[in-house]
Amino acid sequence: MAVENIEFKSDGILLQGYFYTPDEVEGPLPCVVMGGGWCYVKELIQPEYAKFFTDAGFAAITFDYRNFGDSEGEPRQHINPWEQIDDLINAITYATLRDDVDGNRIGLWGISYAGAHVFPVAALDSRVRCVMSVVPMLDGYYNAIRANSNVGYRELLDIIARDRIERFKTGKQGTIAHSAHPHEKASAFPAPETWPVFKKFKETVAPNHEHWSTIQSVEYVLRYDVTPYMKRIIHTPTLMVTSAYDDITMTEFEVPAFNKLPTPTKRLVQIGGDASHMSLYDNPDHLDFVGSACANWCRDHL
Repeated sequence: MAVENIEFKSDGILLQGYFYTPDEVEGPLPCVVMGGGWCYVKELIQPEYAKFFTDAGFAAITFDYRNFGDSEGEPRQHINPWEQIDDLINAITYATLRDDVDGNRIGLWGISYAGAHVFPVAALDSRVRCVMSVVPMLDGYYNAIRANSNVGYRELLDIIARDRIERFKTGKQGTIAHSAHPHEKASAFPAPETWPVFKKFKETVAPNHEHWSTIQSVEYVLRYDVTPYMKRIIHTPTLMVTSAYDDITMTEFEVPAFNKLPTPTKRLVQIGGDASHMSLYDNPDHLDFVGSACANWCRDHL
């Protein structure tokens, strides 16, 4: 596949990204706009999934959200999910204005945190022709309690409360690890299998990845719930992918939410066996299964 460096503005902030196209295929092409999860940069797993789209004849866009990677924005590593949703909407606008993209054939793909972002975007933006949601974190409050356990959740609330006071006094953002490290007492998502996978990406293809965020980013998680927007997905074809043993974004919450989607054109793909949240990043068989399912969804609905 061919890769082009791109840039576009989102709320006046310059974002950097990649535009992927099939080799030796002329446009205008249908295009899939892609969104990464917590602390992602555009080089982290998204190019692997983008190749499934280009192999199927589609263009694809990945980009760094504001405050991350090569994109502008302050404070660094600060995640406001609604700003990231705005970034996705502006990426769609960018795509539709390209001469080599068919603006009437835009797909939307997201994984993990962005697997949930896709629902407000699709509910609010009629340009989205089909949705692909991969292991989404749909309800941040529920997710935080379930991932941290009651005692861990109390500790997390205490960290957030102290950070509020410090920000009020000094204006400075406190920071917290993305996932559990051997020497970290607390983290945003305390799953020990996360760090080795992200560390491998950082050391190979995603050197801009930083495995931490502002503490306020975690506070925003507790306010985050996209299920009201899922009720508005009335017609848009929607694919959701879940893993059998996903205790990071919680399979037992994803499946009932999927079942309530009103669109008649929907498909739930569940990866069984030993599949987990992180196996969709580092298990070639699982990645191939998910990537192929998403590409086929686009073939049918873009």
